[in-house]
Amino acid sequence: MVEPISLHLTEEQKKQVRAVKETYKIVDAHVHIFPGKIAKKATENVSDFYTLPLHYVGYPHMVVESGDIIGIKKYLVCSVATKPEQVKRIDDFVHEKCLKYPEFLGFAGFHPDMSLDEVKRELERIVDLGLRGIKYHSDFQTFYIDDKKMLPVYKEIVKYGLPILFHMGDDRYDYSSPTRLSHVLEEIPEMTAIASHFGGYLRWEEAHRTLSKGYKNLYFDTSSSLHWLSKEIAVSLVNDFGEDHMMFGTDFPMWDYEDELYRFMSLDLGKERNQKILAGNFERLFQITV
Repeated sequence: MVEPISLHLTEEQKKQVRAVKETYKIVDAHVHIFPGKIAKKATENVSDFYTLPLHYVGYPHMVVESGDIIGIKKYLVCSVATKPEQVKRIDDFVHEKCLKYPEFLGFAGFHPDMSLDEVKRELERIVDLGLRGIKYHSDFQTFYIDDKKMLPVYKEIVKYGLPILFHMGDDRYDYSSPTRLSHVLEEIPEMTAIASHFGGYLRWEEAHRTLSKGYKNLYFDTSSSLHWLSKEIAVSLVNDFGEDHMMFGTDFPMWDYEDELYRFMSLDLGKERNQKILAGNFERLFQITV
């Protein structure tokens, strides 16, 4: 197991991080929430899958309580369906929590084994519920992002104008490789995709090589990456992916809010780029003001 994730910030460093909200609006573009009955077990499963010690549980109230410390204004919340029959329950749960917590912007959790007819029916339903996108985690769901069977599904999602948030990268699997996402983007350039984890967790060189091609509808988030990346590599990825396509994300409950904001601010990107990544690009993508 890797070392614990906490940076063990000093009180002065925590004070500096908490003061960031006085200068910037901050949005978390990547958060996982779970129903109370299974939240601890689901969080443990994620911890085991990545052999990472987690210090939080994905309770919706814990998200808000933790994010409030650094002044998070909005959270993109999602949950992963590991079986097709879970989809409606998960989507109803996310909708319910969005009603309870106005800070939440919800994504539906689709499964690759849904038929196209099931996809169409659920798309109509989740749009009526006010959910704003779709989440896939192909490593958990064991499918290749560029599987030919998924192309009609992605095209159907595009018809509704919904972005797709993809878990990206893992050096143990090839399901979610950056190269596979590039294949889909070449096939469906009109698709709006969010490539999480700087485009590819532990596969950042491949992400840089295959995804920094100026795809106009491709966005990235910073989640589950800044603890691994050097400042030089992280800044290079921001530069080459484009500051207008990056969004701050934590992958909560994977990481601590103060730690992640400290890591991000340590990139020294400058005020204009900071504000774009911390909130501006999110506001533009979802056409909201936080």
